[in-house]
Amino acid sequence: MTSPDMTFDSFAGQFRWQIPDRYNIARDTCDRWAETEPDRPAIIDWSSGRRREFTYSALRVMADGLANRLLEAGIGKGDRVGVGLSQSAFTAAAHISIWKTGAISLPLSPQFGDDALHFRLADSGARAVITDLEGSKGLASISDRLPALELVLLPGSRSNASYGTTVEAADTAADDPALLMYTSGTTGPAKGVLHAHRVLLGHLPGVEISHDLFPQPGDVIWTPADWSWIGGLLDVLMPGLHHGVPVVASRFPKFSPDRAKELIEGERIRCVFFPPTALRMLRAHRCSIDGLRTVACGGEPLGAEMLDWGRGAFGVKINEFYGQTECNMVVSSCGALSAHRPGWTGRPVPGHEVAVIDRSGRQIQDMEGDIAIRKGTPVMMLRYWNRPDAAAEKFRGDWMLTGDRGVAADGFIRFVGRNDEVITSAGYRIGPAEIEDCLLTHDSVASAGVVGKPDPVRTEIVKAYIVLRENVAADGDMERSIQDHVRQRLARYAFPREVEFVDELPMTVTGKVMRAVLRERARAETRETRRSSEVH
Repeated sequence: MTSPDMTFDSFAGQFRWQIPDRYNIARDTCDRWAETEPDRPAIIDWSSGRRREFTYSALRVMADGLANRLLEAGIGKGDRVGVGLSQSAFTAAAHISIWKTGAISLPLSPQFGDDALHFRLADSGARAVITDLEGSKGLASISDRLPALELVLLPGSRSNASYGTTVEAADTAADDPALLMYTSGTTGPAKGVLHAHRVLLGHLPGVEISHDLFPQPGDVIWTPADWSWIGGLLDVLMPGLHHGVPVVASRFPKFSPDRAKELIEGERIRCVFFPPTALRMLRAHRCSIDGLRTVACGGEPLGAEMLDWGRGAFGVKINEFYGQTECNMVVSSCGALSAHRPGWTGRPVPGHEVAVIDRSGRQIQDMEGDIAIRKGTPVMMLRYWNRPDAAAEKFRGDWMLTGDRGVAADGFIRFVGRNDEVITSAGYRIGPAEIEDCLLTHDSVASAGVVGKPDPVRTEIVKAYIVLRENVAADGDMERSIQDHVRQRLARYAFPREVEFVDELPMTVTGKVMRAVLRERARAETRETRRSSEVH
């Protein structure tokens, strides 16, 4: 299926979905390897600060211990169980144990505050949470407001008492619920997205393409992204375990370019998924990394300058991919299959029909429209949790709307921006991501967020919130330098007419700039300006 002499078209031409009627992720990613190659390395775990290697046999023992404890508590098919952990072998075992019982795993970021944690646990009706000591302290402060929560399991506690008993994975249908993931909340309140066991099989072709025909001999894979995010859990951890590729577990409290380089080169990691924020930090640090076979990136589009830098810093093309929590890994570039065009996200991954459509649902070319995915792909969500109204709004006929705007041409898809983020200024439609990418090529800019600010003449003006590098003066000269940089490199109409220097940008736990927060800040500034002018 993945011979090195393939083209993208030949790969797509021979691709067929092979989704069995009965399928369980735990059986696929753990038990079958533990039975056939028990000593095969599964997880290289640096979570404790020292290196520990877990085989598939050890992973199964750990998962069975947790599964027994869940079953003893009467937790089984359809119940929701939270996993409040960062990267570790125990995190992998926690998800596997939940799927073994037929329950639904609920990833919870360790970075969540009380309100975010409470909302997800209360909305899902979770009966149990698997976490660590730090996570249990956070739960203690909200547990009295979670009547459904019955059980909290920690590593090293009685949760591991039943290690001797093997637990066979539940006999689940491929369409049975397995995973409940909440959206990152960039465009409003988080929504619970319910996925079936088949969601992992749906991710595999996208992972194979974005990592240049993954797996290849000697591959080891890692991401600095939290495994509570779909990009960490289903783009790296579970595909790695499915393919028998060692997965490195190591996530720093704050991303460090130096530590990332040391880890990658020390562990001979060949495949990395870098979120855009990590790439920007590596570029700002002027960091190069040796030994990589593939670098993939998703979450936000990269500009041509970032792609050029990446090829020099890593020695490989960065393969961008596209998707969202509701339907992920559906578009990707692939250097190995010559499916790579700077400025364009990539081509629809085989098995997924992705198009740009107009308001009537008609596919269009060479003009901006709504990016949409046709029903029927195994990576598509079952439904929103407790939100039938939101699910109905998500579809236009047979097409699932992503909420993003884009352009399709010559088989490629180009991301423009979210529906509510595209800036309309003096008749021009401007994607904020393109301006942010341009700003990041300025030597003094560390990070940037761009939004439209209401304007009585132009409808909106481009406003940029800028975090400068250390020891750079935030003054009028710097503002003009930044504006000229965009005006000359991008377009005269796209330069930020307002620049505000800030100490930090609002970010989601997945590392995306929360433009909705910045947009509301800009609108509040406009309202205050109007009130002041009326008073005077």
